[in-house]
Amino acid sequence: MFVGREVELSKLNKRYDGSRFEFAVIYGRRRVGKTTLIQQFCREKKAIYYIGREVNDGLNLANFSREVFRELNPGSSAEVVFDSWESAFDYIAEASIKERIILVIDEYPYVAAANRSVSSILQAHIDTKLKDSKLFLVLCGSSMSFMENQVLGYQSPLYGRRTVQFKIKPFTYYESSQMLQTYSYEEQIQLHIITGGVPEYLSRIETDLTMVENIVNLFLDQAGHLYEEPANLLKQELREPATYNSIIEAIAGGASRLSVIARKTNMPSNTCNKYIRSLVDLGIVKKEKPITEKHGKKTIYLLEDQMFRFWYRFIPKNMSSIASGLGLTVYKRFIEPNLSAFMGLSFEGVCSEYLLKRNSEVKLPLLIGDIGRWWGNNHVEKRQEEIDIIATDGTDALFGECKWRNEPVGIGVVEDLKRKSQLLKMYTNRYYILFSKSGFSKELIRIADAEGILLVDLESLFRR
Repeated sequence: MFVGREVELSKLNKRYDGSRFEFAVIYGRRRVGKTTLIQQFCREKKAIYYIGREVNDGLNLANFSREVFRELNPGSSAEVVFDSWESAFDYIAEASIKERIILVIDEYPYVAAANRSVSSILQAHIDTKLKDSKLFLVLCGSSMSFMENQVLGYQSPLYGRRTVQFKIKPFTYYESSQMLQTYSYEEQIQLHIITGGVPEYLSRIETDLTMVENIVNLFLDQAGHLYEEPANLLKQELREPATYNSIIEAIAGGASRLSVIARKTNMPSNTCNKYIRSLVDLGIVKKEKPITEKHGKKTIYLLEDQMFRFWYRFIPKNMSSIASGLGLTVYKRFIEPNLSAFMGLSFEGVCSEYLLKRNSEVKLPLLIGDIGRWWGNNHVEKRQEEIDIIATDGTDALFGECKWRNEPVGIGVVEDLKRKSQLLKMYTNRYYILFSKSGFSKELIRIADAEGILLVDLESLFRR
């Protein structure tokens, strides 16, 4: 079942319907669904699909040659190996002069690592031959730093040649819900967050089992698909997984400022910062500052990948019990009592996705130019204050609070939000929105109706 990616697929098909040379760059973290998107795009079209491997250049060229010749000469039993990448691209260029052909090189970083001249060879062919062909070239990769620097970056030979690019991100909660229809709204959001919205992980959920049974099977069993997933990803992407592991553990344990992370990992701050930048490039860690800050003095680091956040919060310290077959006991004793607290910060991300969705439908009191969290000092009351969400067009602002609680939100929450919003004097008009897992008190509903305050419960989050 193909779910989500409608926008990307539509844009690819629209460009395919033309007759000009196209060069699409598609990249994103592993398991996020890049290959599934490309395969869906290639359905019922003439397409050469090659997946690069971590092997030497000769073997990559030989395997590439076979895929090219097999697709362009259906029914032939000949085994053709081009003597060079130049010859291979010459052959493809000639074949695509009169016919629309898709050429996909998936995991392109492996091909380029084995032969550092491949990008230059491809660039020369684009400039001299392919630009006048009907070829639809797709380069895809999971190494985001490589794709951004060595394919899209200014120093790359391929710089400026791409005609479209997509950074494929995990599903939004709304997209994830299409794979979780047998569960309640609350469970859909929980499963979306625990899997990080990664399509591969969502596909492992057995919808005839309960949410708890799935969590135990995936995370709390040595044979579970996600039991060692973060460790495996770090080994695939990074040279010093143990060092990165300690940084992620520190952030998952509550360290958010560079100095604290460095101290907990026994590293100099400048060294620690270098490793953190790599984790940011991979989409595992995110760098955040208050929405009103132009500079990074208040910068903090959080885990952006919510599956990593869940895993590091609950799995490492319970591995011995999990190895003893006590997965369900671990869930009941350690995860279930703390799941609501864990969900709080992640729920803010869901609420931001809702606002962006409504913004795209032009159904908010302003058009969002920027959205984020805010924290800072209340100099009058001499204490730190936080606002979960501020969405602004630069002049006006929509202030939001997100409550993942088991009781309805009452009038006190909106009164507190109004008070905190007055700390930010730069906005002309102020609007308010409250999100609640468990609904709202009758008094708050009455006041919200009178004052135009937006109230969003779980059902509203999913309403089309």
